[in-house]
Amino acid sequence: MTGFFKEVWSWLTTVDHKRIGILYGASALLFLLIGGTEALLMRTQLIVPGNDFLTAKAFNSMVTMHGTTMIFLVIMPLSAAFFNFLTPLMIGARDVAFPRLNALSYWIFFFGGVLLHISFVVGQIPRGGWFGYANLTSPTYTTDLSVDFWAMGLQVLGLASLIAAINFFVTIMNMRAPGMTLLKMPIFIWTTLVTQLLLIFALPVITVALVMITFDRKFGTGFFDPTLGGDVVLWQHLFWVFGHPEVYILILPAMGIVSEILSTFSKKPLFGYSVMVYSTCAIGFLGFAVWAHHMFTVGMGPWANAIFSAATMLIAVPTGVKIFNWIMTMWGGKIRFTTANLFAISFIAMFTMGGLSGVMHASPPIDAQHHDTYFVVAHFHYVLYGGAVMALFGGIYYWFPKVFGVYLNEAMGKAQFWLYMIGFNVTFFPMHFLGVQGMPRRNFVYAADQGWNFWNFVCTMGAYLTAIGGFVFIINVVYSLWFGKKAVGDDWNGRTLEWMIPSPPPVYNFAVEPTVDHLDEWWHRKYTSSGTRTDVQIEAHVDPSTIHLPGPSFWPLVMGFGIFVLAGGFFLDSYGATISIAGMLIVIISGYAWAFEDNG
Repeated sequence: MTGFFKEVWSWLTTVDHKRIGILYGASALLFLLIGGTEALLMRTQLIVPGNDFLTAKAFNSMVTMHGTTMIFLVIMPLSAAFFNFLTPLMIGARDVAFPRLNALSYWIFFFGGVLLHISFVVGQIPRGGWFGYANLTSPTYTTDLSVDFWAMGLQVLGLASLIAAINFFVTIMNMRAPGMTLLKMPIFIWTTLVTQLLLIFALPVITVALVMITFDRKFGTGFFDPTLGGDVVLWQHLFWVFGHPEVYILILPAMGIVSEILSTFSKKPLFGYSVMVYSTCAIGFLGFAVWAHHMFTVGMGPWANAIFSAATMLIAVPTGVKIFNWIMTMWGGKIRFTTANLFAISFIAMFTMGGLSGVMHASPPIDAQHHDTYFVVAHFHYVLYGGAVMALFGGIYYWFPKVFGVYLNEAMGKAQFWLYMIGFNVTFFPMHFLGVQGMPRRNFVYAADQGWNFWNFVCTMGAYLTAIGGFVFIINVVYSLWFGKKAVGDDWNGRTLEWMIPSPPPVYNFAVEPTVDHLDEWWHRKYTSSGTRTDVQIEAHVDPSTIHLPGPSFWPLVMGFGIFVLAGGFFLDSYGATISIAGMLIVIISGYAWAFEDNG
């Protein structure tokens, strides 16, 4: 048992970016199980008309927590898992710029997720929608603590993301291997860099908006209360100024992952690398110019609608460029249809479908017709599930041997892929029909004579099929960790620097800091200009004691817990101030201890 507790303690105090990446990934997959269960509960309620499986209140809670969980507790942290594990490896660094800050970001994220889900335990589950529109979240319409759990949970999660974004921005800008100029960085690192900038500029907006909601609820300030001179539409502007860059925060990492996978399994360089870089930057810039296309029905007027309509059409251009570049990367390549590549190819198809329905909604009249119907639900799930989630699973299959030193089982992987592909399309494609037929989103019940029975039944069957695919993945992970084929280091004949070291990587990453002369440096070391394979050895392990690395620290965990206590006490009436003060003291004490701790 001593060895077991020692191992647990090493994970609780780790500052190794690779272990933190694994912690992020494991936590995100746990929350995916929770978010998927919430989706199944909603689809079960809607399987037949007039169902009473869930109450209206419970259904609204599932809608709210499913959206919040999938965005803030699944896709974002799963992307962060890739950022953490891969960024130093792909730029030739031994760690991130601020290892202990990196650990703090994980623990704040973890406790933020715990804070949100304590609401289930105490019967205060948020039910105002993941968008938290101001009239629904006001003390007039929601008198319990459910909105407070949602607002404070998101504040804590936002703090974690902001800390991580600053850390990775500094890491990429300052810690690249000698010779790795910006235009020699892997495309995944470019999408990571732009994502961090989006986080740095977008998160403060939602932070301010959540503070305003909290002040309205606790101190009667009236920012969003028209009777006190406020404006409910102000919340929509603040939320979507964050919310639309958030879409690209979710999708850009997926685009980077897909680019790496397609290039490797097509045995070709990424087509149009420079254009892909510029289009990534253009998407990041234009992402801040399109927020009000979520608000075409609020009465902004023709000029505002026209401007945001044009901006929405414009942002489709760099996105379309990426799609054609991915297709041209595969064109003429020696394509290997591994599970990772199947997920990557499916991303192109599903994301294109979601993008096409998105361009449709750049037209205010069409948007007004589809607004708040299931057509919109179909659109954003094709982008965020068929797009981001499929790509992230492709990334898991691609880098799993690098992370754990064993391959995931390909047969089970392909079974999961087809269950996901068929289940996903059976679930969400019919929602286009339901939307055109007028079925509103977020309705918990419908009548038998409204004509929505058949497609709702089909959608629910698709959701069950997708869930089976999820269980196949769980079985695959458990089986492969115990019995999987051993990885060799350069596990897929990769192109970038992480493949030049053993699998799993040593704690110090690189025995010798690499020097980069080319884009796809590892590929150029392995192959001559004529395409002939040369004999290049994967780096050998060395004695870790000869390389300085930061030591473990308990204080990021303690500070994360202190922030959790501080946030948890803030919105409680009884003893809330005392609890928050206790949390503040924990933060101060841990910060002091952290500052004077031996750096190892």
